[in-house]
Parts: sequence; structure tokens; C-alpha cells
Amino acid sequence: MMASAHYVRFEPNVVNEQGVPDMVEPERQFAEEMAVLFERFGIPRGAGRLMGWLLICEPARQSTADLVSALGLSKASVSTAVRLLESYGLLTRAIVPGDRSDHYELLPDAFEGAHSHVGTFQVFGALMEKGLEAIHDADGPRAERLRETAAFYRFLEREWPGTVERFQREYSQRR
Repeated sequence: MMASAHYVRFEPNVVNEQGVPDMVEPERQFAEEMAVLFERFGIPRGAGRLMGWLLICEPARQSTADLVSALGLSKASVSTAVRLLESYGLLTRAIVPGDRSDHYELLPDAFEGAHSHVGTFQVFGALMEKGLEAIHDADGPRAERLRETAAFYRFLEREWPGTVERFQREYSQRR
């Protein structure tokens, strides 16, 4: 269940100084729910809010000023969130001819890219196996937890690429 929060009501069809519509209540709710979800995974709320906004905003390409205005975040918070999301491969800087300010947009396959790092599964699997070696107790409950976790990551390592391929095939057929 999502944590409840107080949401600021934005008037529909209100535009800021840059001509970008401010968020209306359902959009704000979505961005906040994305923020809460990201926070559950240890990612700052500001990054989650920014990600939520970039999923639904129009135009899809937003300047730092647009993001500050739409999200009610400080310029520093937007900058920090952008750097984090860039490092995860979720968004990219975009060039706008004639405009010197930074603009950002989601990568077309942002979530596929974020979840397709088979190397991450390999690292976690290897770490669990190293844990097994460290405890010198092949039959106890600690070893079982490590074996199960290692098996889970090895399973993901084998199955994830095919899962992503199946999704891409299925989604491309619906377009």
C-alpha cells in the first residue's frame, strides 16, 4: 500500500513563465507516488518525482527551469536528481537548437536499460557464493539463505535477457 501524503493542488491549464503547464492534482499524485516508490529502493524522493514527471510531461524534453517550476524542487535538487538518473541510464541531456540551457528527457528504453544489467545479477550471485565460503557452515540456515539468494540471482542472470527480448517483441507487435 502506498504511503499517504499531503498533495498540493495545482490548477489545471496554468502555465509557468516558460509556458510549461504546472502539474494538476492527478499528475502531482503520480509523481509523488513514483517518488515514494523510488524512496523504498533507497533512491531520493526528488529523483523519483523527476522520473515520474518525465514519464508524463509534455513536451517530453524539459529544461532545468521547467523541472524546477513543475516539481517545486530547488535547482540543486533537480541537478542532483538528474545526475543520479543519468548514472542509472534512465535519462539523457538533450540539445535544443538556440537554447543554451540544459534539457533532459527519458531514454526511449529507460526501464529496460535499467533492468537489463545482467552483470549486476552476476555480481550478486558471486557475492552470495563468497558468503557461503565465508561462513564455513554448508548445512545451517545461514547457508540456506545464501544458497537460495545465489540461485535466485543465477536464475535472473540466465532468464532476464530472454524476458527483455520477449517484451520487446510483444511490445513492437502492439505498435
